[in-house]
Amino acid sequence: MSKSHYTDLLRIGVPIMMGQMSTIVMGFADTLMVGHYGTNELAAAGFVNNIFALLIIGGMGFSYGLTPVVGALFGEGRVHAIAVKLKNGLFACSMVGLLLTLLAGLLILGLPWLGLPQELYPLIRPYLLLLLLSLLPLMIFNAYKQFSDGIQDTSMPMWIILVANAFNVFGNWLLIFGHCGFPEMGLLGAGLATLLSRLLQLILMAGIFHLSRHYDLYRKDFTKTHVTKSDQLELHRMGWPVALQLGMEAASFSFSAIYIGWLGATALAAHQIMITISQLFFMLYYGMSAAVAVQVSYYRGAGEMVQTRRVAAAGLHLCWLIALCEGIPLLLLRDKVGFLFTTSTEVVALVAMIAVPFLLFQFGDALQSTYANALRGMARVKAMVWIAFVAYVVISLPLGYLFGFVFQWGLFGVWMAFPFGLTTAGLLYYREFVKR
Repeated sequence: MSKSHYTDLLRIGVPIMMGQMSTIVMGFADTLMVGHYGTNELAAAGFVNNIFALLIIGGMGFSYGLTPVVGALFGEGRVHAIAVKLKNGLFACSMVGLLLTLLAGLLILGLPWLGLPQELYPLIRPYLLLLLLSLLPLMIFNAYKQFSDGIQDTSMPMWIILVANAFNVFGNWLLIFGHCGFPEMGLLGAGLATLLSRLLQLILMAGIFHLSRHYDLYRKDFTKTHVTKSDQLELHRMGWPVALQLGMEAASFSFSAIYIGWLGATALAAHQIMITISQLFFMLYYGMSAAVAVQVSYYRGAGEMVQTRRVAAAGLHLCWLIALCEGIPLLLLRDKVGFLFTTSTEVVALVAMIAVPFLLFQFGDALQSTYANALRGMARVKAMVWIAFVAYVVISLPLGYLFGFVFQWGLFGVWMAFPFGLTTAGLLYYREFVKR
């Protein structure tokens, strides 16, 4: 295997990883700062972020369908055709963003039937509404980002995401705690800072594309192109299977938050802390795995099919190395990591307990992330839907209920289901990629 595969993946993947990690830092900062504001606020943020992650990740998954389309054209050298795909991607992502906003609105109406502690509802509703308003600008930004990733310009979106997230952290400091003359808004302030930061990143990305020389080559063709039915059908055929695959994966975690809500606010707060850590880990894999999708689509467009297998294997090696580097410190510090988020010793003890199943699924998670993205780069996305359904809906969610409530293992039992689902997904994605 050529060393160039590793260096190319690192060149493309590290900016994506930093951008993805910075996106998760937005949720991490909310959780960290809200956790120091109050336990009920932390539990409410945990519930909303877990459920809302399902919509956000599904929407991101849809936008990921644009990357292999752009990447294959880039590999073929058909640069002028890329602008057509971007305009159609912006339209498709906007429509999906509106659809997700409608679904999130229905969630607000259905809150009373979820059986959560009554004291959380006044905190959940306004926070959820602000996150709902951020969905459409986030989806439009995702379309620009996937276009940029597809042409292997991964640095520009990274810098924009870093700026937006620095703005979010500063906004949290001002609005959650009421510094510098701003009102003390608690959890509502965290939601407002998130909304404003997502608007900022869209304004920056759209402004750079439409006003700077950086994207001159694509902007000239962009103004001449139109939204077409055939391009919309292509993007929806690519986007929805990826959205469903990522959505079902997120659902195995997000719907588990409903189970855990039955165990009380303390368990829900611990779950949110570990979910935040888990998302940080996952986005590092997914950043490198997204580079696999970019490179696989490039080689597919160039007609070099043997290289697609080699670049996927190189990506897996790098993701496993990331898993090892992340897992060892968490294993050694599992009894202390909870104190980053809360002073509650009960919550910290639960975090230390569920760190064990979390560490068990890291290598399976890296496997499924790598080969799901390899399939995405090959434009072989239909099989990803049934694999995700088996792994996450048939295996993970039922096992979480079985271990947590039938076997009465509680929060630990719900988390013990995740290694089974993620490892099954990884093995099946690998098998499908090899078969293809």
